[in-house]
Amino acid sequence: MTTTGNLTLERLSALSATGDIDTVVVAFTDMQGRLVGKRVSARLFVEEVAEHGAECCNYLLAVDVEMNTVGGYSMSSWETGYGDMAMIPDLDTLRLAPWLPGTAIVTADLHWLDERPVEQSPRRILERQIERLAERGLVPYVGTELEFIVFDDGYRDAWKRGYRDLTPASDYNVDYALHASTRMEPLLRDIRVSMDGAGMYCEGVKGECNLGQQEIAFRYTDALATCDNHSVYKNGAKEIADAHGKSITFMAKFNEREGNSCHIHLSLRGSDGAFVFADANAADGMSPMFRHFIAGQLATLRELTLFLAPNINSYKRFADGSFAPTAVAWGFDNRTCSVRVVGRGPSMRMENRVPGGDVNQYLAVAALIAGGLHGIDQELELGEPLAGNAYESDAERVPSTLRDAATLFGASTVAREAFGDDVVEHYLNAARVEQSAFDAAVTDWERVRGFERL
Repeated sequence: MTTTGNLTLERLSALSATGDIDTVVVAFTDMQGRLVGKRVSARLFVEEVAEHGAECCNYLLAVDVEMNTVGGYSMSSWETGYGDMAMIPDLDTLRLAPWLPGTAIVTADLHWLDERPVEQSPRRILERQIERLAERGLVPYVGTELEFIVFDDGYRDAWKRGYRDLTPASDYNVDYALHASTRMEPLLRDIRVSMDGAGMYCEGVKGECNLGQQEIAFRYTDALATCDNHSVYKNGAKEIADAHGKSITFMAKFNEREGNSCHIHLSLRGSDGAFVFADANAADGMSPMFRHFIAGQLATLRELTLFLAPNINSYKRFADGSFAPTAVAWGFDNRTCSVRVVGRGPSMRMENRVPGGDVNQYLAVAALIAGGLHGIDQELELGEPLAGNAYESDAERVPSTLRDAATLFGASTVAREAFGDDVVEHYLNAARVEQSAFDAAVTDWERVRGFERL
């Protein structure tokens, strides 16, 4: 769907000539799910960058969350000199960024300087899975539901205070509440309107369970566009909150209350637009392909969890009775299961409830496609849906630590066949770096328990 927020190169050129647009953000999503890149003049973008791209250091796919250069990456190191890679703009993603004066933004693919794609790039990993579906005449459609917590403290003040004693933007559970959420509406409305102005289709907003917690939802579209939109929205929402003197966090588990989820809805269609997940003649409405797809999700969920829960903190969210899943199970409209089947007919789809707000959406959707294709190719049989409380079931459990998830991922034949050894080893190293940093850290929890009493 085309809206006024989407730009053609010709339109950008015209806006640059009148001075309405003077800056273009050329960006991509890194391993940690962050939007990174550079700002270039709109005139330079039109004249050179749109066609030839812009260079950036290849260490951007080989650092930890604090931008430390770390070892273990074959594609980027001190030994290889930390050379360049090229950000090649995908002009189909060129859009206005209404929350930034005079600015447009474009999503880039990463290439080496000899024009080979950088296979470890999250966007490229998803593109390869979309290509695998296309070989079978299938197209993926995706929606991501991203939750966050709003604080009345600005980011810089929160940093100075070590993120302690922050004031959430509500004082109690505001799930579906209107009155308390209205206090946040100046910020929430600014985010919604700005994202519509960037070419997205914002459906609405609702309060969630944790203090200050909200979810802004966008209409589903093809998988790559949804994931591109997700990155722009997540980064833009933080920038808009900053301008309001507030802060928001997407971390999976900020405190001991409910965490931030990122439920992912996914369906497939034929290249002719046919709704291949639905079967009106089946008692449950599910086509054989959909049943195989769900069976593949369950069969591979544990070994692909690293792409759904990439951080130490991700695993703090998996708690019984928390609306975050712990059981590898599926059910019809059952929010206690990892995989929830919803909708009827053309709207029939799966919802994977494992990812948190810290997820890298490109990697997560790539994992869901890879798991589903495994089920389709192997014609895996789907067991009976779980009825009742999956938290109390005897189903297998989602990995409970990053260390366990990484071990399963490294041993996964499905992961290596779908993504390639180079990609698997790259993200295993990222997990090792994260785990090592956490293992070396002394936490507030340890100090409170041990400073005086031990």
